[in-house]
Amino acid sequence: MKPTVDNIAAELIQNQTFIDDSLHLAINDCILKISSNSSKLIERLRNYFAHIVTDKRDSQIDIIAIQSANLNLPYEFIDVKREASKSGRKDACFELENGRLVKKVRTGMTFLQSVPYKIAAGDCLTNDNQVINFINSQYMTWLQHREWVICHAAGVSVNGQALAMAGFSGGGKSTLMLHLLNHPEFDYLTNDRLFIHREQQLVKACGIPKLPRINPGTLINNAKLKPIISPEKAETYAAIPQQELWDLEEKYDVDVANIYGKQPVMDALPLAGFLVLNWQRDCGEALKVEPIDLTQRMDLLAAVMKSAGPFYQNTDESFLAPNTTLDESTYLRILANVPIYEVSGAVDFSALVSYCRNTWSGL
Repeated sequence: MKPTVDNIAAELIQNQTFIDDSLHLAINDCILKISSNSSKLIERLRNYFAHIVTDKRDSQIDIIAIQSANLNLPYEFIDVKREASKSGRKDACFELENGRLVKKVRTGMTFLQSVPYKIAAGDCLTNDNQVINFINSQYMTWLQHREWVICHAAGVSVNGQALAMAGFSGGGKSTLMLHLLNHPEFDYLTNDRLFIHREQQLVKACGIPKLPRINPGTLINNAKLKPIISPEKAETYAAIPQQELWDLEEKYDVDVANIYGKQPVMDALPLAGFLVLNWQRDCGEALKVEPIDLTQRMDLLAAVMKSAGPFYQNTDESFLAPNTTLDESTYLRILANVPIYEVSGAVDFSALVSYCRNTWSGL
């Protein structure tokens, strides 16, 4: 007989005792409570989410994080098909009647996604970024249940409005966003997940409380970010050929508050513009930024849209089918009348930063 979410929850919790010091986070009108058996994990999460820690206790979402050895559960997990631009195994799922068990293939972490239980179990301290992602996924679901739509985009705040930037994998949206943060008029909104919502004629955008995670190619070419790594590591990266460096997958968190001296923006802001990066590193043409009609450039819409991921659960407790296609019409409806720009030609961050400052700083 197939196990229930109650059975699975008991297996993940393992009769562990929770510490008294739970963590509460407030993001807009959503309050999340995180409970754990590890004081060290709670303290680490408290530091990471410092800008949204709250004294409020009336949580809408309760999350449990169990620090333990990784579990070897006797269930038949099925690999989740990744996006076309991604390679390698990442997530595997075991479906329950009203929930889903998700295993991270690379780390062995296990997660239960259901209405009554939202549990992360395994070596959470070693893989705290996956716990952070799981917490953020619950907030993302909360937004989507309120008709916010997810975009694969970074975003900054400028003069009380949002500027979004999307691009195909490795296109440089995070690098551009961090270069913009070097200038005082821009504040951090989000790195890889931007949510949009239409309220009659007004389109708003908001981010999630996750620090930018960058690769060495972004880090080594931004003087503001070099203190993240040791001088010896910087020398090692500097010796790697540029093309190979850009493709190197080694992630580093960017502590926005410490590096840039300003807290991330958590408010929903009017969306002033949307850049779609379609430039090329080896292109001989000069940078071009041109307004486009997305309805006539569906190839670029693909760079904007983003799957909800394996943790998203519908209000009826169902999950998205593996081959669910994204609803292009929803994105087109929400983004109608929002200025959309294609960035083409050669990759030139300096020129594009100047364009953004000249175009949006005076809004």
